[in-house]
Amino acid sequence: MSEVMSCGSKLMHLLRAYDIDTLFGMPGVHTLEAYRGMDAAGIRHIGVRHEQGAGFMADGYARVSGKPGVCLVISGPGVTNASTPIGQAYSDSVPVLMLTSVGATTDHGMGRGRLHEVTDQSRITEPLTAFSVIANDPLQVREYVARAFALFESERPRPVHISIPLDVFKLNDDQPVQRRKIRQRLAADPRAVAEAVALLKAGKRPLIIAGGGSTGAAEALRELVDMLGAAVVPTIAGKGVLPDSHPLALEATIDREATQALIASADVVLCVGTELAEPDIWLPGNLPMGGPMIRIDIDAATLVRDYDAGVAMQADSRLALEAIVAELRADNFKAEGISAEEVAAVRSAEREALRPIEQQHIEVLEALREAMPADGVVFADMTQLAYTGYAFYPCEKPKQWFFPAGFGTLGYGLPAGIGGKIAAPHLPVMVMVGDGGFQFTLQELGTAVEQKLPMAIILWNNDSLAQIRDGMVSRNIPTIGVNQHNPDFLKLAEAYGCLTASPDSIESLKQAVRDAHAATLPTVIEIRESAPFLSVRP
Repeated sequence: MSEVMSCGSKLMHLLRAYDIDTLFGMPGVHTLEAYRGMDAAGIRHIGVRHEQGAGFMADGYARVSGKPGVCLVISGPGVTNASTPIGQAYSDSVPVLMLTSVGATTDHGMGRGRLHEVTDQSRITEPLTAFSVIANDPLQVREYVARAFALFESERPRPVHISIPLDVFKLNDDQPVQRRKIRQRLAADPRAVAEAVALLKAGKRPLIIAGGGSTGAAEALRELVDMLGAAVVPTIAGKGVLPDSHPLALEATIDREATQALIASADVVLCVGTELAEPDIWLPGNLPMGGPMIRIDIDAATLVRDYDAGVAMQADSRLALEAIVAELRADNFKAEGISAEEVAAVRSAEREALRPIEQQHIEVLEALREAMPADGVVFADMTQLAYTGYAFYPCEKPKQWFFPAGFGTLGYGLPAGIGGKIAAPHLPVMVMVGDGGFQFTLQELGTAVEQKLPMAIILWNNDSLAQIRDGMVSRNIPTIGVNQHNPDFLKLAEAYGCLTASPDSIESLKQAVRDAHAATLPTVIEIRESAPFLSVRP
């Protein structure tokens, strides 16, 4: 028989059995039993300044590590505060496990005015999760944890919320800790593979749209590109699946005119791991395609949503592409497809169409890319610099650019970057934030300093919510609420214990980024949109 301990303590050992060694949270009176067993289970706790930070850090940790990110917060306000990052994780298919307390089982739905009481807490996060449940005894805790990790491993990895009642946290648990076996990833149906291969062979102008679900299939995708001569357009989440330096790689410009024209000219389009969602294409309707669509996705609902696919294949993207490549290889298939010259012309056309403000962004982005080590990763917030960056910041590998495209959450960049840095301390991490979004979560500078994380935090300051302001101006709407009063960000960062820099040239900007990665603490680097050293004036 296993050692007897409280359910909260046993939960920590259960997480460790599932290879979780780090969680993000803020202790509260309702979660103390979990903290009792944390050290003994070998779980590292990263303390945050706000529950929203815990959720975003778990998200960033998951994106870099490939393991589920876990956050632990209290019931009631802890749940509502963390719901925004849970919504972001849901939108971007990130495996996050949110563990929370909830009122005692005898209080559920009673409305007695208990501390942190919500009459039906699971319904708060139900639309934001794969499932949100209340575990009413230790066996249910074990069961729901097993289901969560099975989902993370074998399906579309959306977040899960497990609420544990106060009395259940304290119950004795004498059951052994054991990790349940996880189902394998879904292989492709051979008939669907054969149908897809037939369409690809018949195509003269094949094109691949590579989404976030394709990031684990980069090797197979590159081999397929070389066989077909297929141009590749990544979505924001798919940046780097084919290196930007590859002659058939377009930038993440699926929402721009020249790239959309190329897609419309393709006679077969293979879409891998993408919803083709609004923030990817920014069109009022579907993305025009010049030929049949082959759609590969782990999520059955996505396969039949919005588009009529010639072949719809529910499968893990890597397994599906490997099966397609194997059939083509067996036939010694090789085609010319779309030429590298045509791809280069589209890339050039997209650059020529840039607005002055985007040209200014490019100047900064090129400097940042040059200063960043080759393996560095970027966590970008919702800011105009990143709106240009998601298309034009070069990536040679997948998972080098992380951006909250779907839910569009201000305040994502800093805490998610902290989570990513904690997941891989050796990895150079750059955070890209605007002055508006920075103020949503800047208190997490305290966490970054506490953890001694060397990070380059690029603050793009235009003293406004510029994207909204510009939208108001273009519609002849008064610019209300978008020109906010800002603090002195560098003094604020120094008060937290951060290093700071205020570059006065492109070269000093590059050096500030290099210095930030060589430091032992985070560095906030402020760039003003109006800086005299930027040669392009918006």
